[in-house]
Amino acid sequence: MTKNELAEQVAERTGLAASQARQVVEAAIEVVSDELAAGGEVALAGFGKFSVSQRAARQGRNPSTGETINIAASKAAKFSAASALKKRLNG
Repeated sequence: MTKNELAEQVAERTGLAASQARQVVEAAIEVVSDELAAGGEVALAGFGKFSVSQRAARQGRNPSTGETINIAASKAAKFSAASALKKRLNG
């Protein structure tokens, strides 16, 4: 499902105009992104939790040359599904 398809579904289920639904979806994504960028987390009851994961610096290999390279530490977005979502997916 794309962002536009998500907005269409939101519009259908809420009765909003398609343009308003797109604005809502964009705003929700922006709020989650801003919170993660600030180091916080977003917990949505019954759905899951978005958080930031720390990746340590490590050594890797360039697959084309076999040369050892240093991979810098980084942050990554992480999603943990709530038990209610897991039950819905598996039941």
